[in-house]
Amino acid sequence: MSTPGHAAAQQNLLPREVELSEHRYRPSMSQEGLSPTHPVTALDEQGKSRQVHVAGESPLTLYVDGREIVTLMTLGTHPEALTIGYLRNQRFIQELKQIKDVSVDWRSESVQVSTWEGIAGWDEKLKKRTVTTGCGQGTVFSCTLDALYTVSLPEVSVYQSIIYGLLDNIRQQNEIYKRAGAVHGCGLCRQTDILLFVEDVGRHNAADAIAGSMWLEYLAGADKIFYTTGRLTSEIVMKTAQMGIPVLLSRSGVTNMGLELAQELGVIMIARAKGKHFLVYNGAENIIYDARPQQQHHKILNGQT
Repeated sequence: MSTPGHAAAQQNLLPREVELSEHRYRPSMSQEGLSPTHPVTALDEQGKSRQVHVAGESPLTLYVDGREIVTLMTLGTHPEALTIGYLRNQRFIQELKQIKDVSVDWRSESVQVSTWEGIAGWDEKLKKRTVTTGCGQGTVFSCTLDALYTVSLPEVSVYQSIIYGLLDNIRQQNEIYKRAGAVHGCGLCRQTDILLFVEDVGRHNAADAIAGSMWLEYLAGADKIFYTTGRLTSEIVMKTAQMGIPVLLSRSGVTNMGLELAQELGVIMIARAKGKHFLVYNGAENIIYDARPQQQHHKILNGQT
């Protein structure tokens, strides 16, 4: 955490919250979140029976105005927010107020989205898709890539003490992972506060659910940090930029394409972040080192270190 002397400075860590709209429209939505885990019996290494939990995984086919778009494999805890966030991050829908209704039906394993005036150009939007490295296979459409470079992220500074404070708070999350494993977690954070934390079988789903929740709660991204337990691929960088978030933090590693895209879009990329260790892959000039850990000094005695 930061020292008291930095309290005033950290007020300017990132731009102040900006409301996306004065009129907080919300579409009609079902509330069909599933239980994230299921009890099962397994045998341990001693051959003893144990009661444990496994993560849920369900297909959810997304329809917009009756047209099939994609099937998502998901934990199913936030299906409505996931649906809205997916449409947002793929740039299929530009504004929340375009959506009239979101209705999830697990019996048919589907979610029906209706819009007020329809969405033009579906054939063009869907003609080319890229299967990404996202867990459970993510998909990026050509219209998403075309719109990506219109994103403009704010120039921000990040204090080292904020990174440490946030990592410390993140350890209190990951409840589903602690119970069953097999999931990734993503968090929407402001300084050291975790505003939203979502776990899913794929980190891209968790990111989309956060994107949907941001729209529904009218949260801007300019003063936020996006945290993920997963690797920082090009897809996660895209989603972070689409949400207008300038800082990306992960405990995992980075891919080459993810780094190149972060450099092109101006996303501050911090990875391999655990304890007091982290690596800044992009945006090093934006990091303020106000909490450098004490270096370990090795004494050489009798030729040994």
